[in-house]
Amino acid sequence: MPPPFDPEDQETPAYVYDVRRVRTAHERLVASLPSPTTLLYSLKANPHPAVLRELARAGCRAEVSSPGELGAALHAGFHAGDVLYTGPGKRDRDLHTAVEAGVRWFSLDSAAAFVQLEAIAGRHAQPVSALLRVNPPRRPPGAGLAMTGGVSQFGVEPTEVRDRPGSFADRPHVRLAGLHLYLGSNIAEEDALITVFGYALDVAEEIQTALARRLPVLDLGGGFGAPYARRGPLPTFATLRQRLEELFDRRVPAWRTGEQRIVFESGRYLTATCGTLLTRVLDVKRTQGRRILVLDSGVHHLGGMSGLGKEDGIEPELVTAERAGELHEHIVSGPLCHPLDRWSHSAKLPAMRTGDLVAVPNVGAYGLHSSLALFHGHPLPVEIVVDDGAELERTRIVVGREDA
Repeated sequence: MPPPFDPEDQETPAYVYDVRRVRTAHERLVASLPSPTTLLYSLKANPHPAVLRELARAGCRAEVSSPGELGAALHAGFHAGDVLYTGPGKRDRDLHTAVEAGVRWFSLDSAAAFVQLEAIAGRHAQPVSALLRVNPPRRPPGAGLAMTGGVSQFGVEPTEVRDRPGSFADRPHVRLAGLHLYLGSNIAEEDALITVFGYALDVAEEIQTALARRLPVLDLGGGFGAPYARRGPLPTFATLRQRLEELFDRRVPAWRTGEQRIVFESGRYLTATCGTLLTRVLDVKRTQGRRILVLDSGVHHLGGMSGLGKEDGIEPELVTAERAGELHEHIVSGPLCHPLDRWSHSAKLPAMRTGDLVAVPNVGAYGLHSSLALFHGHPLPVEIVVDDGAELERTRIVVGREDA
């Protein structure tokens, strides 16, 4: 029987993933979406093998955008023929690898990408299907993080499709099978989700009119929000299923028969709440009257993507063991030899001591696997998998000469 997991008795830093929460999140999201529709998991949120195995067993499909993500998906049990391979630029050798592995669905962002994929698929004498990713001219209303709607590496503009529809016609080995309309991310309100999906359908109608054909697949993306690095539950979408059914009945009546298939994608909603980062206090000091905590984790393990604009600058919520006494403002830093390695300038915490355990909740998405972990060459956090309170496995990615 697996041993019970005790957070206090752990090496740190450590990312802890509870796969029970992955199952729960998948069940909740599937229940919130109409049937029949298809749900893809975006591996960029968290490609840990245990997380992937849980989602593959649950019947989720995979969305990948690199050879590494594709390999992780196939190793975890996702079926290659159901994988959607995305990304605004793809190397020839990566497309060769994907086609050889059995991938048959590709999201393409330009007319040149159609030419490239035709050459690769033709060399393998293997027909494949393409989704044309579209970049509409305006930002989707209500999106927490807009993925299109301006100058962007993602997708083609509707005017290009109207002006040159032949550039996106079927080729001997590439069939245009649908549209990819991932317009926004991190949306927690039902009204905003309905607005974004409705706007996506507006764009889909415009593109299909320009192409003079109905396409069998409409990938509307997702953007289902979740708490990040702070305590809180997953959003509950109590009426989303009914409202989407009504929207699709009006706008895509063939969805119920499967003549037009609706696809959704999700990353953070499925994995955010499964992950906790455990870290310990290395030093407690005062400088110019300010209290400073130095932790054994920092921006190299969490929050690095904020520098790329993937996330806003974050100030993680630090959960500590209950202590009596007054709360004080602390500057909270990590161990890097860099002045920007700070999680907070004013975290309110009780008096802390060296060795105290600190936890950052809800970092199962965009945590370690979207970090700056190579910077300074510190050991990567151990990754621990638990299921309903029992530890199942632990691993560490080894960098440089660090031992596992």
